[in-house]
Order: sequence, then C-alpha cells, then structure tokens
Amino acid sequence: MEKIKEIAATFSELQGQICRVLEAADGKGSFGKTAWKKDIGGGVTRVIENGRIIEKGAVNFSFVQGDFSEKMESILGEKAGKYAATGISSILHAENPWVPTIHMNVRYFALDNGVSWFGGGIDLTPSIIVPKEAQRFHQHLKEICDSFHPDFYPDFKKWADDYYYLPHRDETRGVGGIFFDRLKPDDKYPFDVLLGFVAAQAAAYPEIYAELMKNHEKQYSEREKEWQNLRRGRYVEFNLLNDRGTKFGLESNGNTESILVSMPANASWKYNYEPEIGSFEANTLNRLKKGINWIDNID
Repeated sequence: MEKIKEIAATFSELQGQICRVLEAADGKGSFGKTAWKKDIGGGVTRVIENGRIIEKGAVNFSFVQGDFSEKMESILGEKAGKYAATGISSILHAENPWVPTIHMNVRYFALDNGVSWFGGGIDLTPSIIVPKEAQRFHQHLKEICDSFHPDFYPDFKKWADDYYYLPHRDETRGVGGIFFDRLKPDDKYPFDVLLGFVAAQAAAYPEIYAELMKNHEKQYSEREKEWQNLRRGRYVEFNLLNDRGTKFGLESNGNTESILVSMPANASWKYNYEPEIGSFEANTLNRLKKGINWIDNID
C-alpha cells in the first residue's frame, strides 16, 4: 500500500490536465471545483454544466482508505483488514445528439495483505452511431494499448463488450472501447507498465473527446434530440443496475453526489418503443452488439 500516495498524486495532476484540455475545446464552460472529505478520505469533484458543447460533465478524483468490510470482501473475493483506493472517473454528455457521450475511469486498489491491482477503461456511447467515428475511436485506443502490450487491445476490447452491456435489453451501451479490472502487477504486466498505461489512457481521453466535440456544428432536429434522451435513459439504466463502480462507491460510503454526477441532465423513457425499419434509430440499435470489429469491418 506504500505506493498509493504517489499514484494518487499522479491522478490528481491528471484530473487538472483533463479539465484544462476540455475547457479549451468547449470554449465557454469551465469546471467548478468542490473538495469533499469523509471519514474514509476525500477527493475533488469537478463539474461542468451548460458549456458551448458540453451540457453536463464531471471529472472526479478520489483517494479513500479504511476498514475492509464483509460486504467488500464478498464483492471483491479477498480477505484483508484495510484497503486504500484512488482513481479518476469522468463522464461527458454533450448538448448536440451528434456528439457522443464518453466515459473514462482509471483506478488503483491496494489491500494490507499485499494484493493490489489496476482497473479502468474508456468507452463511447453515441446517440447516433457513425461507423467511421467509431473506427477512429477504436484505432486510437488500439494505438495506446499496443504501445504497452500487444494483448491489451484485443483482451480489453472484448472485456468492454461484455461489461458495457445491458442484459435486460440485450444491447451494448454504445460502441464499446476498452475495459479492464483486477490487473495485478506481475512478470507479464509489471507495475510500471500498468501505471504508465492507465496514465496514458487518462491523458489521451480529453484529446480524443476534443476531436469528437467538433460534431457540435452539425444541425439536429427535434426527433434526433428526442432519440438522444431515450438513449440517455438506457445510460441511466446501466449506471444504476449494472455498473460495479457505482455500486462499490455507494457500498463503501463514498460521496453520493460525486458518484451520481455521471447522470445526464435529461433522459426519457417511452413505453414499448419500436423505431421504424430503416430509420437512423433502427440502424443505431442494430449496431449495439457485442463482437463488432469497428476497426476493420465497418460499412
């Protein structure tokens, strides 16, 4: 657990860097800064609202530690007396339906029994899927992954397909990305490699989104806005029903407002909704599948 303060300092610096790049790309909105403290530790919640492009977003940093409870033991399958955890979690929702929602998370978890691991990921959730956009997104992630280990992209891409999935809807949350958890430093994945990888992912995140934000100039209709809110409803469903980070944060007595800041400003649900065959809504639904090779096989 002795390395966690150094990692927390790195993550705190990355939080500031991410916010600066996104503010420059938005050109109007700025991230507020709210520090919070609880018995288990603290963090900084940075929220942007009503920007030129970003309708609502957050970049959260936390560093917590405490007793390893029985509930944590049941969730994580480890036995320990104390734990410490630090990470960054970010979500960005744009006003224009043609600008996708994006999520990024990096974290480090350590126990006093000597076990520690890294986790995280980055994924894209377009309201309207544009295949070439998804291709560029996945290509960028692959380049980051390949610079650290050749197995990272294929393994973590499949992991993301399985994780960012709504089983009650039989839909993926979006076009996926990469996801990884419980990566324990060892001979195959040395500590410095894993730390460098998560830091590179966090640093690339705002640059990736800054490129996607250029879609804000595209005109949209009321129908496209209504569809965006329906897709945001699916996003809410995933975060409340399936997301392990949300569940763990609430279970570990984390800061509730920071945990739930990932929710969009607006979302909607329509009973038994069925899009017209051949519509842009139907085309998006047809692409919410696991196992799509977004880099090589797009139409």
